Amino acid sequence: MDYYVVDVFTDRCFSGNPAGVCPLASWLPDETLQSIAMENNLSETAFFVDRGEHYELRWFTPKLEVDLCGHATMASAYVLYNILNARQDKLEFHTQSGILIVERGDNDLLWLDFPSRPGVAAQKYKSLEKAFGFDCFEVYKAADILVVVDNEDAVRSIHPDFNALKGAKEDAEMPDDSFGVIVTAPGNDCDFVSRFFAPNAGINEDHVTGRAHCVLTPYWSKRIGKTSLTAMQLSKRGGRLWCRDEGERVKIGGKSALYLSGEITI
Repeated sequence: MDYYVVDVFTDRCFSGNPAGVCPLASWLPDETLQSIAMENNLSETAFFVDRGEHYELRWFTPKLEVDLCGHATMASAYVLYNILNARQDKLEFHTQSGILIVERGDNDLLWLDFPSRPGVAAQKYKSLEKAFGFDCFEVYKAADILVVVDNEDAVRSIHPDFNALKGAKEDAEMPDDSFGVIVTAPGNDCDFVSRFFAPNAGINEDHVTGRAHCVLTPYWSKRIGKTSLTAMQLSKRGGRLWCRDEGERVKIGGKSALYLSGEITI
C-alpha cells in the first residue's frame, strides 16, 4: 500500500500539521484502517478510493474515525495533484460531512470548500475553567467548542489540564469523542490566532486544524466585519491559513510540503 506524509498549512517540512495519506483500490475493513492510523500515530490518517468522477474519503485519528478533517483532506489533494497527476481543476471528495471540494489557487495555495459551522453562545463550563485555570473567556458551541480569550498572549500561554478538559464532553453534552476545544483571540500579525485541543479523540493538541476554521471563520468574520481573513495556529509547529466566509460554506487556503513517500506492508 502506498503511503505519504504531507505537512499541511506550511511551505516547508517540520512545520504545519503532518497528515498520513493512503490511496486505496477498494475499502479495507474498518479495523484495518483504524490499526493503520494507530500505527502511523499522526493526528489523522486519510484514506481515499477513486470512484472515477469523485473520491470517497475517510479520516482516522489513532483512536477513532472523525467526521471532518481539513489538513488531511488538503494532504490528500496534494498527493492527487502532485504525485498521482490528477487533472481535475476541482477535486470532489464524498465524506461523512457531505461533498467537499479542493481546488488549486494562485501562489501554490490549495483551497478547501467546507461547511460553515457557526457556534451559538454557551455557558462557561466548569470543566473548561478547571482545565485552563481561569474564567475570563466566552464560550460558543458548535461541532467543536469555541473559547474566546482577550489576546494572543493568552492563547500562547495556555497549558491545559487535559484530564479536566475531557470533562467538557459531559458538561457541553457533546454527542461523541470527535469534538475539540478551540481557543482563539485577535492576532498581532493576522486577523486571529487559535489553538486546538482534542484529548477525547486521542489528540491533546493538534498542530493546525482545518475543521476548527469552519467555526472560527464565521465567528471572526461577523466580529470584525471582514469576509477574507488571515489566521495563525499557535502550536509548537505552527501554521498559516487564509479564510473566506461565504455564508453556508467557508474557504480555507493553505500550502503543503511532502515529507515522506513509502509503502505500508500489511
